[in-house]
Amino acid sequence: MAKIAFLKETQTGEHRCSVLPINVKNYVRIGAEVIIESGLGSHIHISDEEYAEAGAKIITSRDELLASADIVASLHKLEQTQLDSVKEGTLLISFLDPFNEGEHIFKLRDKKLSSISVEMLPRISRCQKMDALSSQASLAGYVMVSRGMANLQSVLPMMMTPAGTLKPTKVFVIGAGVAGLQAIATAKRMGAQVTAFDTRPVVAEQVHSLGAKFLDIDLGKTSQTGQGYATALTPEQMAIQQREQAKCIVDSDLVITTAQLFGRKPPVLIKQDVIAEMKPGSVIVDMAAENGGNVEGSVAGEVVSVSGVTIVGTGRWANDVAKDASQMYASNLYNLISEFWDQESKQLPIDLEDEVIGACVITHQGEIVNEMIRQHLSQEVAS
Repeated sequence: MAKIAFLKETQTGEHRCSVLPINVKNYVRIGAEVIIESGLGSHIHISDEEYAEAGAKIITSRDELLASADIVASLHKLEQTQLDSVKEGTLLISFLDPFNEGEHIFKLRDKKLSSISVEMLPRISRCQKMDALSSQASLAGYVMVSRGMANLQSVLPMMMTPAGTLKPTKVFVIGAGVAGLQAIATAKRMGAQVTAFDTRPVVAEQVHSLGAKFLDIDLGKTSQTGQGYATALTPEQMAIQQREQAKCIVDSDLVITTAQLFGRKPPVLIKQDVIAEMKPGSVIVDMAAENGGNVEGSVAGEVVSVSGVTIVGTGRWANDVAKDASQMYASNLYNLISEFWDQESKQLPIDLEDEVIGACVITHQGEIVNEMIRQHLSQEVAS
């Protein structure tokens, strides 16, 4: 019977967790032994007693928990110093950011630890119930609108009052992926006048279905990856996009940027000269601030003012709604583990021939087995 360990998140300000009592009951039902680090759910007001009642064993010592686990599940990856406490062959499941954390991946390989990077799950129908990247991004879209509202000096909807009419706030969302579409939907529900843009014309119908206007910019030929991510534009296309969307940015009260490229640094979409033309008191929320930013002048983890415009780059957006974010992430994890759980052996076998496992397993048996990550890290080492 495999022991599945769930860790308390230790990053400053992180309130989410990777399992709820209802998930513990489900893990026990399929034959797993669940061990939990004490205090795991304290930030969302779930006590150790509630986990114990659901069937989990509570352990205070993290080293003891790591040493006894067959599977370790968490939101953020383990610190490298903690990997020494994990026994060889253990499977680690978390957001690994494998494109940017080469040193950590090499350590996992050298320690002969297996690892699943949840953001590498393929975006196919079979994986929708496991897709933690999308579930957290959807919540991020909602939170970014609320952060924007909190920093605006005006209301979003049109209001007819005895003192006069208040015009609706103009919101411009750049990027209509999961986060962008949720931001559009949220802003529309709040009564804002919403315009959106994406380099993939195929999403225009989705934007329109939410009641927003789609900004049509002729960029020539654009494409998306097999998993639905936008591909990088040429320098010429970027120049056209920046020039044409600048008019909409300057005319907007709230701008939300959600453009990220899978495994690459996000594109800079809004430069200082455009910010200088925006109305004083306008707000920009930069979803990508923690990874380099879509906006010149945004600062990861901070709210700053540039030319009278407030730029919100606080990041870790889903953490603002930690209870719901934990529920969604915990469900994604359970759906992933239970999908491949072997009921007879009560273990989680690693079948690299499976299209899902083969895509999201990064290290296994002392090797980097993910071809995309292996090539990427080899190029980094060579350079």
